[in-house]
Amino acid sequence: ICMIAHVSARKMPTLHRHEDEKFFVNAEGRKESVPSIHDPPTRELSVVVPSYNEEDRLPLMMDEALDYLEKRQKRDPSFTYEVIVVDDGSKDQTTKVALKYCKKYGSDKVRVLSLVKNRGKGGAVRMGVFSSRGKKILMADADGATKFADIEKVEEGLKNLQPWPNQMAISCGSRAHLEKDSIAKRSYFRTLLMYGFHFLVWFLCVKEIRDTQCGFKLLTREAASRTFSTLHIERWAFDVELLYIAQRLKIPIAEVAVNWTEIEGSKLVPFWSWLQMGRDLLFIRLRYMTGAWQLETRKCN
Repeated sequence: ICMIAHVSARKMPTLHRHEDEKFFVNAEGRKESVPSIHDPPTRELSVVVPSYNEEDRLPLMMDEALDYLEKRQKRDPSFTYEVIVVDDGSKDQTTKVALKYCKKYGSDKVRVLSLVKNRGKGGAVRMGVFSSRGKKILMADADGATKFADIEKVEEGLKNLQPWPNQMAISCGSRAHLEKDSIAKRSYFRTLLMYGFHFLVWFLCVKEIRDTQCGFKLLTREAASRTFSTLHIERWAFDVELLYIAQRLKIPIAEVAVNWTEIEGSKLVPFWSWLQMGRDLLFIRLRYMTGAWQLETRKCN
């Protein structure tokens, strides 16, 4: 298995952008070049929203997020933000829905990045991160399962990690405190899969974080640049590799309880997605252990 993992590994992550992915479409329908994570930050916060066929669920999340962000900016005019919706090769009207918010709030606050083909959630988040301008970067799911106002909790978690080594720190939203209630609503099979996945995460990759999969994570710009430029996994298990990389780099990580509600329409196919994630967890450990994957920083082109 070690030999297969090593020989089949792509040595470095694919960080190439298609020519059409080097531009945002602004409110007037014109193209604007995307900035780079390696540029100096010009916003306090970037919110990256990976979206695949989310025309139905995206509006509720965007309404809640933008309402919070606008009110916060009115209270504190020095607070600046941007929301980057990354359409991960959707087959529906996700881009069209997102562009309505771009027109309403302006393309300086809401930006839409359309990927030419589906990369997977991890790949979509990475493209958004690499196109962001914020000092801090928040990953937030398009389904709005986490209350957006809970950003203040993860911000507090990030603050409590100071002083940040090399300006790098990560604060993860967590649903671990809700586990008992969720077990009562799940089938025995899904509960077994959940426990099996948690064990593999703990045994192979990440021991300090109970909930690696909550899609509500706040990173300093430096931590986002360093971890995402090394990331190989682009599908569901990317969160685990991200935190595994952070642990290897000794980036401090906080885990903070957040409010979470299960929203219908999940793209996760219970058995096959868990099987794929289990395989990816094993390969993460083996490929870093055998040196097939290295903790090297690369720039997106």
